[in-house]
Amino acid sequence: MFKQHPKVWSAVREYGIITVATLIMVIGIYVFKFPNNFSFGGVSGMAVLLAKLTSISAGNWTFLLNMALLVLGFLFLGKSFGIKTVYVSVLMSVALSGMEKILPMSHPLTTQPVLELIFAIFLPALSAAILFDIGASGGGTDILAMILKKYTSFNIGSALFVVDLLITVAACFIFDPTTGLFSFTGLMAKSLVIDSVIENINLCKYFTIVCDEPDPICDFIHDALNRSATIFKGEGTYTHQQKFIILTVMKRSQAVQLRNFLKKNDPGAFMMITNSSEIIGKGFRGFN
Repeated sequence: MFKQHPKVWSAVREYGIITVATLIMVIGIYVFKFPNNFSFGGVSGMAVLLAKLTSISAGNWTFLLNMALLVLGFLFLGKSFGIKTVYVSVLMSVALSGMEKILPMSHPLTTQPVLELIFAIFLPALSAAILFDIGASGGGTDILAMILKKYTSFNIGSALFVVDLLITVAACFIFDPTTGLFSFTGLMAKSLVIDSVIENINLCKYFTIVCDEPDPICDFIHDALNRSATIFKGEGTYTHQQKFIILTVMKRSQAVQLRNFLKKNDPGAFMMITNSSEIIGKGFRGFN
């Protein structure tokens, strides 16, 4: 039914991805971050510190802080405040509060803090990368970044890093140096994981194929892979024979099919395969 209405299907698919990504973040925060008191920045990091200092749980503090930031967003950003950010903030806040009732955790899941730190870093970072890749935001301190970007000339990245660093340093005093050092490790690793995940999500293969008969290869690219290509005429410097150069870009799974096709049907072709982390254009990502 949805496929008869492309815009509706696109919206359903997009919000489905956002929902799954947000729930991945919730699991990483609630199961691995909260019980270990890891405080490497963001609203969830603040919530961990405030939960230690008050009788309110980290999940409820996350809800309160996110709602307060949403109000600030509506006051200062108005219509430019993205509906996706609102959806993610509300879903994450409600899910974290709900998890406290459905699956109460009075202690860490395992006795291996390093293992739990890995999951506390990787799951939220994976979620943040997926959200960023489709133009959504995780809410929280991202809302402060939007406000600062609109009304000031601050370096937003540096400002948010300083806030995250202060939260991490505070963990050393509110909890203990071990928790603080674990949190500092998480802060350093988080951005690296996000960058790595985004790069792998967008990874494509760029083919440069030098051959004598381009038509069978191009037919396979068009018909079997539903991609396009560009052809140049060239000349071999040793034999001075005319050659054809095919340029094409595709996803990794399609790249395997094309490589196997060339190996079987044109073993004499010269093939160069290059990784590309971002392709902009029709069939891939638009400029907007």
